[in-house]
Amino acid sequence: MMNLIAVPTSTGGAIGGWRHPEAWDNTVMNLDQMISCAQTAEKGKFDCIFFADGNGVRDISNPILFEALRDRAASFEPVTLLSALSQHTTNIGLVATVTTTYEEPYTVARKFGSLDHLSAGRAGWNIVTTARPGDSKNFGRDEHMPREERYPRADEFLDVIKGLWDSWADDAFVQNRETGQYLNRTRVRTLNHEGRYLKVKGPLNVSRLPQGYPILFSAGQSERGRELAAKHADCLFAICPSKEEGVALRQDMKNRLAKYGRRPETLKVIPGMGAFVGRTAAEADEYYEQAGAMITEQVGFNYLASTLSLDLAGCDIDGPVPEIDTSDASGATSISRAVANHIKKNNMTIRQAYQHLILSHNHPIFKGTPTQVAEEMADWYTSGACDGFLVDSAVQPIGMERFVDLVVPELQRMGIFRKAYTGKTLRERMGLPTPDNQFFPASASRAAEADGATERHPSNV
Repeated sequence: MMNLIAVPTSTGGAIGGWRHPEAWDNTVMNLDQMISCAQTAEKGKFDCIFFADGNGVRDISNPILFEALRDRAASFEPVTLLSALSQHTTNIGLVATVTTTYEEPYTVARKFGSLDHLSAGRAGWNIVTTARPGDSKNFGRDEHMPREERYPRADEFLDVIKGLWDSWADDAFVQNRETGQYLNRTRVRTLNHEGRYLKVKGPLNVSRLPQGYPILFSAGQSERGRELAAKHADCLFAICPSKEEGVALRQDMKNRLAKYGRRPETLKVIPGMGAFVGRTAAEADEYYEQAGAMITEQVGFNYLASTLSLDLAGCDIDGPVPEIDTSDASGATSISRAVANHIKKNNMTIRQAYQHLILSHNHPIFKGTPTQVAEEMADWYTSGACDGFLVDSAVQPIGMERFVDLVVPELQRMGIFRKAYTGKTLRERMGLPTPDNQFFPASASRAAEADGATERHPSNV
């Protein structure tokens, strides 16, 4: 079945989306709106909701973008927010971004371990190494860690955090009222990790997670990013402007898994998409045009220049975009390279480029009637370009409400999307395996149980 992940934001996914006449008011730190987004996505049987995050306030030095709200100027810490949303939802997965560069593995393991327990097995972590140099100054550092250091640190970080999540056997907490034994000390492992970047003793003070590990997401499409995902991730958030690029990326990622002892079905590739749906094609066109009209020329011009690190001074807004260096050596991120390549391939003007970029985030735009949008999504899915989609809504709440009410029933009618949730955890619902405990394998636990070596309370069975 196709996987669907929603991006819930009070202000909408596009700059200026909050200006739309049907958009929410009073969107600053509004928990009720976040609850509404989560419940709407759950009504549509989405697999997860996903909150992106950063570790600083962006664009203060660019007043035009800063005042137009290019990025999250004020937002909830995402794991805290998801913990709150877990109490207002029942089935939908809860995914947050946390960096490996400016966090410590013990803290991250504890946060996501707690979220997985609070949500009964619905947690997910989007792993990032942080691409914004300015974030370093919020963590007592004058310089941002270079990319050649960030990825090896992330690799070690993930090895450590998995070891922490494996601290306790499933049956460690025996809770035997008759003998007074609460836990079995032979069923806990101290990690004692000392590596190049990290030194962590352990064990983690959170019991074994319902999912073993939260579902691990990654988004890097550079060579280093793809290798990190192939080794550790369950899902790759992807930028694929075309179906052909999606097919190539998905095949490349599947081909990388064998050297890490993984099967192809253990990694999902989830590209983003911009959804502009209406009951009629004309209504969808109107929605798209209205969203675009919320972007002022000044904001669009500055956004494109900032995203691609271009000097556009003196350029005609309806003239061509200047040549962009897309080599990996330039230091460009996978996002900026994908944007630059799409602009070049389609011979876009500056105006066309910023409108496309802001309304799509360089993802494909699926626009039209519910049937048209669903058929295009189905074409990507059945062609092997993806395992599902990260669905972005330019305007909230109408974008997500229209998708749930109009497109989801079409996908269900086609037989490629669920009509009801099944399984107990997010891993089960997304068709992903539960990782075995590297220190206390399930086979060893079953043998110990057969020998009468441990006693377990019924609530742990």
